[in-house]
Amino acid sequence: MSQPVKSARTLRSTNHETADGSESASSRRAAAQRLAMRRKLAAAAMELFATKGYEATTVDEIAAAAGVARRTFFRHFRSKEEAIFPDHDDTLVRAEAVLDAAPAHENPLDTVCRGIKEVMRMYAASPAVSVERYRLTREVPALREREIASVARYERLFTRYLLGHFDEGAHHVGDDDPLLAEVAASAVVTAHNHVLRRWLRAGGIGDVEAQLDHAFGIVRETFGTGIGARPGGERPAAAARTNGEVLVTVARTDAPLDEVMRTIEKALKRK
Repeated sequence: MSQPVKSARTLRSTNHETADGSESASSRRAAAQRLAMRRKLAAAAMELFATKGYEATTVDEIAAAAGVARRTFFRHFRSKEEAIFPDHDDTLVRAEAVLDAAPAHENPLDTVCRGIKEVMRMYAASPAVSVERYRLTREVPALREREIASVARYERLFTRYLLGHFDEGAHHVGDDDPLLAEVAASAVVTAHNHVLRRWLRAGGIGDVEAQLDHAFGIVRETFGTGIGARPGGERPAAAARTNGEVLVTVARTDAPLDEVMRTIEKALKRK
């Protein structure tokens, strides 16, 4: 029977956090046991999909191969295609935790880049498994659709985060901040997926984190100066203009000169 998709915040609450946000030792053990069982079921599903084929494999067979009952399978997954991605729920929680704990002075685009690295690390933790899963998703449309749905959850998370740094009530005609936030979030996700697919096609060999940092550098250069810092924090570079001929700019002392100049140019264009 279909069950509602759990948000990252909901998942955190099911992990039994204490009032101060910390998890008890028992809840950490329960979370570890839950993830271990999910991975065990996923491994059984992948092996059966590879040997019998996706369509010919049943949930009962996956459960039997993992040595558990059918009801245990459905406590962890809603369908057999979902079983191929055991870590996405927990990774989404970790990615959101990065956003929630970001320092006030950090550019939100940098925060999003750090957050999505949690996804990359999930794949890089088990290269052989990730490569095999990538092969299966290329061959089975249902698995590919599931993968797309998982990616969409991250993109929504990061888009909401970036949009949260803009005052919707202050927007006016010609203000592209909301568009910039959505395009930047999509660019971060696209850069991540491009690097990850290239790494998987290469057999999971190479320093994927270094490749990702290079890709993020391109995204930051394109979008970084147009997105402000967290509410209540500093912008990397900001500009204000009076009604007269005076242009006043404010920037961090460590802001790169080219970043300051681009901010000034942007302010002048709005004049």
